[in-house]
Amino acid sequence: MRCAIVDYRISETETYNLENLGYRVLKCPHCSDVYEGISGHPDIQLYVSSQKSIVAQKKLSPDFIKDLNQTGYNINLSHKALSLKYPEDIILNAFSTKDFFIHNTNFTDNEVLNLEKNKEVIHVNQGYTKCSILPVTDKAVITNDNSIFKALTTHGFDVLLLPYGDIMLPGFNYGFIGGCGGNTQTGELLFFGDLNHYKYGAEVISFLLKYSVEPVYLYNGPLRDRGSLILL
Repeated sequence: MRCAIVDYRISETETYNLENLGYRVLKCPHCSDVYEGISGHPDIQLYVSSQKSIVAQKKLSPDFIKDLNQTGYNINLSHKALSLKYPEDIILNAFSTKDFFIHNTNFTDNEVLNLEKNKEVIHVNQGYTKCSILPVTDKAVITNDNSIFKALTTHGFDVLLLPYGDIMLPGFNYGFIGGCGGNTQTGELLFFGDLNHYKYGAEVISFLLKYSVEPVYLYNGPLRDRGSLILL
């Protein structure tokens, strides 16, 4: 069965809709070592490689690691521990494709760097890289971050750059677009929320249409940054 890794605070409606799409929902547990607003975010506690490997933060619950082991992915633990103070909370918050590894590599955990050593590295200033990138295809993405836009465009990506704002993330002024959903790799992009409630929803829908990717809404309401939707 396909798995969806989500923040433990996901709503019953979102859980139901994911299960109805055929996913086993794995709820990433609370981490007391980072800000409460991101304490259940999968993209803070896990790095998932295209090589069917996961690097999990070293203090992740053993019970949750058992769940991850059932996904068929190889599970490794991070070299460093997560911590409240930036940049110690972004050591796993990297983004990758089949050919590229993208992060502020000054702070990437060594376990991740070793795993992705054969990919071309794109260094960006934004440490919350995975939070900031919503993948549409392997070479087309959506972001709010200008440094990511410039770096990826230089490497041949098609990038839709959107202003910050109008994305909910409790405890912060706004969330990031990359944290609002996940790509099924089968022509659909699942969203925590509905683009019709998003200030820049028309631009996103147009960009998805360009690549024949269909938006699927897990609940009817504003977009929420839940720390990415990791689909395995």
